[in-house]
Amino acid sequence: MDELTITSWLWGNKYSQSDVAKLYNGLKRNLKQSFRFILFSQRDMNIKGVECRSIWDKNLISIKGCFVRLRMFDPVFQEKHKITGRFVCIDLDTVITGNLDPIFNRTEPFVILQGANSLNPCPYCGALIMVRAGAYPGLWSDFSLEAIDKIPFYEFPDDQGWIHYKVPDAAGWKAGVNGVYAFKKPGWPSGTDCLPRDARMVTFNGWRSPAKFSTLDWVQRNWVE
Repeated sequence: MDELTITSWLWGNKYSQSDVAKLYNGLKRNLKQSFRFILFSQRDMNIKGVECRSIWDKNLISIKGCFVRLRMFDPVFQEKHKITGRFVCIDLDTVITGNLDPIFNRTEPFVILQGANSLNPCPYCGALIMVRAGAYPGLWSDFSLEAIDKIPFYEFPDDQGWIHYKVPDAAGWKAGVNGVYAFKKPGWPSGTDCLPRDARMVTFNGWRSPAKFSTLDWVQRNWVE
């Protein structure tokens, strides 16, 4: 397998430099294969081991829907940041709880978390995406605010809805299967906060965040700088 690039995106005030460090350290502890970690942010940050780069499309930050990160499908953007081979986009609210190599050792050109939304009928969840550089450039080149207003959406248009519209047959990680979980979402064991025995990563997509559940022992063990 080629070297893996892992990316995350930070804008707004929900997450901090400390949260970036916690995710990065969770990745370091739980990946045997070589990887680099790039944070794209509107803020200047200095985190050991993390390549901090500026967000290009700051005009999209204030628009609901996480469209700013669609830029990662742009081949020019990939070349500028020397992104080749497999690259992963992972949300900052993800707690790493086990070895990730089996999750990322896949050959499909595009893989996305699926079945993790409770109310939104979109089958895709943008909390975890893996792409082979150069695949599906139209996810950026065809994107416009006018275009996304014309596709189905739940409460408001978002990047996962756009991705599903453009790539409806993508490979996936199914929430609750093979160690990939979304906390308190479909696939999570009903009626409990306990970490599933086979969990390798838990994303807190939606209104939840690891900080809001910091008293849970498995969050305390794994969400650390």
